[in-house]
Amino acid sequence: MFKKLIGVAATVFLMLPMVSQAATKEYKDPYAMIKEVADQTFARFQQDQDKIKAQPDYLKSVVSEELMPYVDTRYAAYKVLGPYLQETTKEQRDDFVSAFEGYLVTTYAQAFTAYTNQKLKFDPESDYSGERMVDVGVQIVDNDRPPIKLDFRARRLKDDTWKVFDMVAEGVSLLNSKQSEVTAMVREKGIDQVIAMLKDKGNIHIDFNAPKGKDAL
Repeated sequence: MFKKLIGVAATVFLMLPMVSQAATKEYKDPYAMIKEVADQTFARFQQDQDKIKAQPDYLKSVVSEELMPYVDTRYAAYKVLGPYLQETTKEQRDDFVSAFEGYLVTTYAQAFTAYTNQKLKFDPESDYSGERMVDVGVQIVDNDRPPIKLDFRARRLKDDTWKVFDMVAEGVSLLNSKQSEVTAMVREKGIDQVIAMLKDKGNIHIDFNAPKGKDAL
């Protein structure tokens, strides 16, 4: 299920730490964060089209620089480990977070090859003043098919800024889906082999001829 959903959701999640062009902006408004990051990522994608076509792996740089600063990777990785988190050493946790981030970068970069000028429609802002977590609704509008509804889950950090940690597509949390897969593998093979597997997937080259959309990765 995760693999089917990621191709759809990541197209937008890409539009939402390594920043080469400018310092990461800190957002105290989760709605503004998602909209502004979406706009700047689209702009970067269009600006660097020639470079991306000549060197597809450059998409990983775009993802790392434009998207990942606004994703709470450690929080997401810890949630994916679930009950096995307490059974790991600090070194294993750090290695898992690093491998998980590399995996996400490659997954989102590959999904970004499906971008064909789709439009985004953002749901109206709700009052989040007393909330620790909010869902920000977005629709992918494509003239050739019905809109796709997604919810991006963001959490308020201790300094009152926000970061995204999950997305829900077709009513299914991608984080929860990945947790089921990872915990099963940890139980069967152990955390070190799961880390190695994630590293291998993170090193896969981007391929514009690979399946798009729901079949991506």
